[in-house]
Amino acid sequence: MLNKIGLIGGGYIGGVLLQEIVKRRLAREVGMSDPAPFVNPNDPPEQQATQAKQSVAKGKALDIAEGTPTIRSDVRCYGSKDYSAIEGAELIINTAGVPRKARPDGTFPTREELLTINLKVTNDVAKGIQKYCPDAIILSIANPLDAIVYTLNKRLNPAKSRLFGMAGQLDSGRYCYFVAEAAKVSVENVSAMVLGGHGDDMVPVRSSCQVGGIPVEKFLDEATLAAIESRTRKAGGEVVGLLGFGSAFASPAWAALEMAEAVIFDKRKIIPVCALLEGEYGVNGLYVGVPAIVGKNGVEEVIEMDLTAAEKAAFDHSVGAVRKTCDEVDGMLAKL
Repeated sequence: MLNKIGLIGGGYIGGVLLQEIVKRRLAREVGMSDPAPFVNPNDPPEQQATQAKQSVAKGKALDIAEGTPTIRSDVRCYGSKDYSAIEGAELIINTAGVPRKARPDGTFPTREELLTINLKVTNDVAKGIQKYCPDAIILSIANPLDAIVYTLNKRLNPAKSRLFGMAGQLDSGRYCYFVAEAAKVSVENVSAMVLGGHGDDMVPVRSSCQVGGIPVEKFLDEATLAAIESRTRKAGGEVVGLLGFGSAFASPAWAALEMAEAVIFDKRKIIPVCALLEGEYGVNGLYVGVPAIVGKNGVEEVIEMDLTAAEKAAFDHSVGAVRKTCDEVDGMLAKL
């Protein structure tokens, strides 16, 4: 158990995280920061006054706090509209970002517009962390994942082990679920890794996918596996399409908690995470999804897998996409 965990962002993922942290008793206290709802200066004064009093973070924290006697948890939780709620946190989980949603006219923001907005959000997040908990280990979930972690590194310059992103655990979980569903076996029997960037170029590593310790090809044919791997790459979009709003929230929160518990309980567990590479896999200076040993110090060791020639080529292609995005980020950050 930690003394304190800080959550940045009080949306759907943040809400699940707060609930689970309290339920699992992962820290003595947890503070949630979220500026919503914002005060609209164009609204009537009385409406602005109401908005100023409202707080998503405070509301969710109070709701969960009022349930702690029922679940017999003495974990203290609270929220704030500024970053003061995360003061003194030993572990930060960042979910802050604006989702890609339709405008009133039905059009969507361009990828560049969305990236620009979320880089501004991340700049504020970095300032909040620097002010209130500069020594915290940082686990970031916010999208675009690779670009946001890269930005936090640029702004905070933490030790390599103390900043990492959640994507590989989520994507690998999706891969495992689809395999278990197709093979008609328990999800507990399936192990798999998804590497690379968190996007359409991610790399489900078939050569490491096993069912009960047996290569997956023993259970599923080539066409089925190819379809599963394609579905894995687009799994986030599939959820969004079905929901009609927002994005996946339970599975990302649980994936982040898997990583958080590896830190909290010093498990030294091998988990696919978005980690800074300094020569591993032939990559330097980028945050890319790879397996790593995660323990009390964060990312304690990056594991280099033996990939097939096709998997290595796909991984290199994915890294190229991450590098292109990070080059865009460098240009945008110079203007912020």
